[in-house]
Amino acid sequence: MFCIAENWYNLLKEEFEKPYYKNLSNFLESEYSKKTIYPKPEQVFNSINHLKYDDVKVVIIGQDPYHEPNQAHGFAFSVEKDNKLPPSLVNIFKEIKSEFGYQNTNGNLLNWVKQGVLLLNSVLTVERGKANSHKGMGWENITKKIISLLNDRTDPVVFVLWGRSAMEIGKMVTNPWHLKLVSAHPSPLSAYNGFFGCNHFVKINEFLKKNGKKEIDWRT
Repeated sequence: MFCIAENWYNLLKEEFEKPYYKNLSNFLESEYSKKTIYPKPEQVFNSINHLKYDDVKVVIIGQDPYHEPNQAHGFAFSVEKDNKLPPSLVNIFKEIKSEFGYQNTNGNLLNWVKQGVLLLNSVLTVERGKANSHKGMGWENITKKIISLLNDRTDPVVFVLWGRSAMEIGKMVTNPWHLKLVSAHPSPLSAYNGFFGCNHFVKINEFLKKNGKKEIDWRT
């Protein structure tokens, strides 16, 4: 039902053959035929289709796609250019401004992806207007497997875990050479509980530099 880049398909093909994924596929086929589901089917795996396994330097884990029109396009926290910035992304940009001094206005985060940032939601689809509507339907198995595969790499990766959903997926990160950054979610409901002032974007670049990798330019 979905297009998946060969690089990642070969790593995940065992998952696609398991009963839970077949059930998930049947569920989504029905949902897409009857309801408005985001993102579009061809965009569901954008996060991994635009970034090869070996090129991942940073993983930012989101909850599930934005559930209003013209927002979700397959990358956690990102929206298409010229669309209104969702509240969580507004707060992410506020934190970046506090750390680096510049103000992002373009909500399309593809520039980050091109530099090695995997923007991965825990759940990859959602029904319009119903946040978390596809939670527990099977997507978490896929995203945990992706994180587990990245954990297996000997090349260090930064895992950014904002909020409980991300922290749950982040339990798959066990190898000590990786860096885990944990804070509250950037949602207006929780951003003041530890997201603001977390300095995660600076810490990411410090870790990358320490490990001989090019730092991320967080401008969009």
